Amino acid sequence: MYTSESTKKTSGSILIVVLMAGILFGGLLMFYLDYHQINKLSEQVSQLRTQVSVLEGTNNSTYQTITILQNGTSLSELYANVKDSVVLIEGTTNGGSVQGSGFAYNYRGTNVILTNYHVVNDVNANSLSVTFSDGQGYAATILGQDPYADLAVLSVSGNHVFKPVTIVDSSTLAVGEQVIAIGNPYGLVGSMTTGVVSAVGRSIRVDTAGGYSIANVIQTSTAINPGNSGGLLVNSLGSVVGMTTAIVSDSQGLGFAIPSNTILREIPQLISTGTYMSHSYLGVTGIDMSYRLAQQSGDSITYGWRIATIVPRGPSDGKLAVNDIIIGMNDIIIKNNDDLASYLEEHTLPGTTITLKVIRNHQETEIPITLGERPAP
Repeated sequence: MYTSESTKKTSGSILIVVLMAGILFGGLLMFYLDYHQINKLSEQVSQLRTQVSVLEGTNNSTYQTITILQNGTSLSELYANVKDSVVLIEGTTNGGSVQGSGFAYNYRGTNVILTNYHVVNDVNANSLSVTFSDGQGYAATILGQDPYADLAVLSVSGNHVFKPVTIVDSSTLAVGEQVIAIGNPYGLVGSMTTGVVSAVGRSIRVDTAGGYSIANVIQTSTAINPGNSGGLLVNSLGSVVGMTTAIVSDSQGLGFAIPSNTILREIPQLISTGTYMSHSYLGVTGIDMSYRLAQQSGDSITYGWRIATIVPRGPSDGKLAVNDIIIGMNDIIIKNNDDLASYLEEHTLPGTTITLKVIRNHQETEIPITLGERPAP
């Protein structure tokens, strides 16, 4: 009996060991299979991530291509569509010769050439000429001019076929939009450069504007050089949004263009009367406020336009005072001269009554003023 019981116990122990070994082996086998499956799934996830990354890169490339190719038109096609609208303007002055750019435009059936005032203002009348892209040159005369906006309209003798441009609203231009300049820098006819709108609503001073600012100007990174003056600034659809007009000496990528809204507003008067007499006039001079000026004057406000002088018998005489700080105009915030000049140019006419928000003796007050007409330079 004793031997038999021992044998049974031994057999039972062996069976338990075998069962435990089987369970352990099965567990290890399952672990191996699960681990192998997890590795396969990880590889598949990695592959999917790679495919998604490739697709994203493809989408980004497609987006960039669309940015350059507006409505399926490439830059080379855009250039081909407008290059024949650009002309070379030449003439002689008492001190030498001038050379600039211009472009063809049709105003109610009348073909004209648009350019900058500073390109043609000193040119001897019998020496002014316009040469088209095919090399055909003709005598030209000035129909109208406005030094305050640096604009001039020319008529051309002869029967050359014009290719007029389309001028569109520039008020929707946004910083960062692509723009293209086409003109004749240094006499290199029909040169194209590209860039972006760097800023809008700038004001610049040029020698021919009688000390006044040219307001609401477009700043652009598009390369502009001597000879580009009067040339095209077009958007990525090939429509004119401005006229290239000025650069800052010794700068890189700092050029300016007259906005198309100014051109469209002035063309009717320039053609019909030879001048433009609708520039509003406040009759003051001033300086942009800053933190430094505020510290010096004890003012708590660091923005606005501080009055320096008031023209006797002008629109502001008896209403504004020296050291008044203009901070608003018709509920529009005025931070500096750019804001003030651009608002006056874009939204007012002589005879318009505006409401100025002014800081005087550290107190805010509102002053109505009826604008005058800017005197001749």
